[in-house]
Amino acid sequence: MPSPIAILDYGAGNLTSVACAVRHLGREPFITRDPDQIRKAERVIFPGVGAAGASMEHLNRLGLAEAFVDVYRAGRPVLGICIGCQITLAFSEEDGGTRCLGLFPGSVRRFQFPPGVRRKVPHMGWNEVLFQGRHPVFRGLPRGSQFYFVHSYYPSPDDPSVVEGTASYGGIRFAAALARENLAAVQFHTEKSGPPGLKILENFLSWNGNGV
Repeated sequence: MPSPIAILDYGAGNLTSVACAVRHLGREPFITRDPDQIRKAERVIFPGVGAAGASMEHLNRLGLAEAFVDVYRAGRPVLGICIGCQITLAFSEEDGGTRCLGLFPGSVRRFQFPPGVRRKVPHMGWNEVLFQGRHPVFRGLPRGSQFYFVHSYYPSPDDPSVVEGTASYGGIRFAAALARENLAAVQFHTEKSGPPGLKILENFLSWNGNGV
């Protein structure tokens, strides 16, 4: 019988790393691209790497976009990681413009630095995230905790109240953690971020889906 923890498989991404992190926390997830199994899961994790256009194409073709939205609308806990965070917004500038799921109003923007500022894109490496400390998924994290990022685009939600954590790169302070109702999402890779990343996953696995 499948575990109640589903890891959404849209044909790319770091699925095995996320599954190993969940197992390390004493739970047994299952990886699936079956929309019906996604809909039946107790909670869903959507990890990923890659581009918004290809990700949305695969999600729509496999019927996973609709299934993921159905789980959200049913009020069950859902977590987006990296590209799984970006596609929860309405629109991404990537691939000439990509319509995404629209669970958070807002867009995903490419890093454009102020004059005189030179930084490599993609942004790759460890950065401190400043958390609000009010949401159950992001509580209990030591001040100064750093997380591992690999991205060229960042989430820019319309509603600042959904931003639960921010990071800075090249003078741009951007949303690194979002939450609304039963949906939480992070731009960094929890599964590659050591104890602080595991703490977020642990919090998510015990979260009932209620917000602040």
